[in-house]
Amino acid sequence: MRLDHWLWCVRLYKSRTLATAGIRGGHVKVNGETAKPARELHSGDWVDVQIGPLARKLQVIAEPPGRVGAKLVPLYATDHTPPEAFLAARAASQPGPGFRERGAGRPTKRDRRKLDKLSL
Repeated sequence: MRLDHWLWCVRLYKSRTLATAGIRGGHVKVNGETAKPARELHSGDWVDVQIGPLARKLQVIAEPPGRVGAKLVPLYATDHTPPEAFLAARAASQPGPGFRERGAGRPTKRDRRKLDKLSL
């Protein structure tokens, strides 16, 4: 099975086009080496995928017949990503202390004072 098709089937990417773009961008490695989208995967191969701040490490178990449901993914891939990686990715995606929601309007005088304290 092609690498880009497998990544799409086990729900790491929403489309094969995105999977191909991730592979070509150097975000996917197979057995520690950079790969091309058409690389054939076999059971036992290790796939390292960098999706945003999260680096996932998976082992190929089998070829899915097509895109599978989330509950069936463990039949085709074993996730060896440490739990700390998920926590670090969640912390990295949180907005900083000076972040304001879009459309929240101008900062009030109190908000500006708080922002000035942060910048000192």
